[in-house]
Amino acid sequence: MAACGVTARVEPFMETTSNLEQGESIVILGRKHQANYQTESSLVDCISGRLSSGSNGIPIFPSRRFENALFPWFEPSTAPLTTPEFATLLENDLVFDQIAQTGVRYIVWLDGSTDRTDSGGTISCSAGPGGAGCVGLAWWEDDARYDATVWDIKTLDSAGTIYVDYTGRSMIPALIIPIPLVVRTQQAACEGLSEQLSTFFVSNQ
Repeated sequence: MAACGVTARVEPFMETTSNLEQGESIVILGRKHQANYQTESSLVDCISGRLSSGSNGIPIFPSRRFENALFPWFEPSTAPLTTPEFATLLENDLVFDQIAQTGVRYIVWLDGSTDRTDSGGTISCSAGPGGAGCVGLAWWEDDARYDATVWDIKTLDSAGTIYVDYTGRSMIPALIIPIPLVVRTQQAACEGLSEQLSTFFVSNQ
C-alpha cells in the first residue's frame, strides 16, 4: 500500500494575471493531431468543470460548441500547432470574426496524454471444495504529462504555459480477495492544471 502514490512535477510560466471583462470567456481545447496521440476529452471536461465551478468560477465556453462554430479550422488536420500558426490563422477575417462572436478571449491548448509506462506481477485464482480465492500481486505505472498553452485572441500571442507531469503506481494485492489500489494520475493532472490556471485568470463579471 505504501507504494501507491503520485509523484508530481509542475512548471508554470505565465507572463501576468489576466482579467476577463464582461462577456469574455476562455475555451479549453485538446490537441487531436494523430489517431494514436490525442489529449483525452475527459481531461478537457474535468478542467472546464473545475474552473467554472464555485462563486469565483471562470466563464468557460464549451469546447465542442467552439469547435463546431469554427469548423473546419480547429479540426485535427487543420488546427494550428504553434503560436505563429495561430496568429496566421487569425489573419483570416472570417475566422477572427467567428471567434469574436463566441466571446472567447483566451484559448487554452492542452497537449499530452496519460500512458501506461510499466507493469508487472501476477495474480492466480483457483476454486476447490473448500472455496475459491486469489493470491499474488499485480502492479502498473501511469504517467500523465501535459502542456497547457494560453493564447490571447487580442494580442495574437502566447500568454504563458504550464507543464505538469504526474507519475503514479497502482496495484492489486490479492490474498483470497483482490483489492484494487488505483492511483488516478489523470485526475491529479486535472487538479494541478486547474489550480494553476485559476490563479492566472481573474473574472471581473
